[in-house]
Amino acid sequence: MIPQAIFLDRDGTINFDYGYLGDASKVEILDGVIDGMLKLKEKFPGIIFIVISNQAGIARGLITMEQVRNVNSRIERLLSEKGITVSKFYHCPFHPEFSSEEDSKCRKPSPEMLFEAAGDFNLNLEKTYFIGDRHTDIESGLNAGTKTILLKSEIYPDEAEILNKKNAAPDYIANNFLEAADFIIGEANGGN
Repeated sequence: MIPQAIFLDRDGTINFDYGYLGDASKVEILDGVIDGMLKLKEKFPGIIFIVISNQAGIARGLITMEQVRNVNSRIERLLSEKGITVSKFYHCPFHPEFSSEEDSKCRKPSPEMLFEAAGDFNLNLEKTYFIGDRHTDIESGLNAGTKTILLKSEIYPDEAEILNKKNAAPDYIANNFLEAADFIIGEANGGN
């Protein structure tokens, strides 16, 4: 399968996860992310990258919408300097403890943001991947019908076990982003 798009979680997948990151100057792209994205872009010239992230810090009053936008802009700029374009950032600013149930429907593991992106970019979700470091990323991808890759995380070491208990295994568990990119390329080369 030639993928149309790669959906990416933000904090912990693209950049270091400080927890409710509001200071754009602290954005630190994780090792292997740029190399992995460039590899995917080279192998699949038409591929697009879309960021899907929960930003409950807004609902919690810990960060503002403007801070989230500034962090996104900084990530976009750092990637752009290396020749990588993020087509769009989607985020859910709500949390059920601080927001209405209706508002919180966009939160991963809901597939709502993925469905919105699929509509915006005319994507067949079966021809996409979701890469993330949390069980909610994988569940969101599975709920939308994407292929899924869980990135191992020192911050969240139990995510694979959580998914296993929910019978929601990802297609692949990668040690890092570059390994995830290699898996996607390998699947395409294998004709899967």
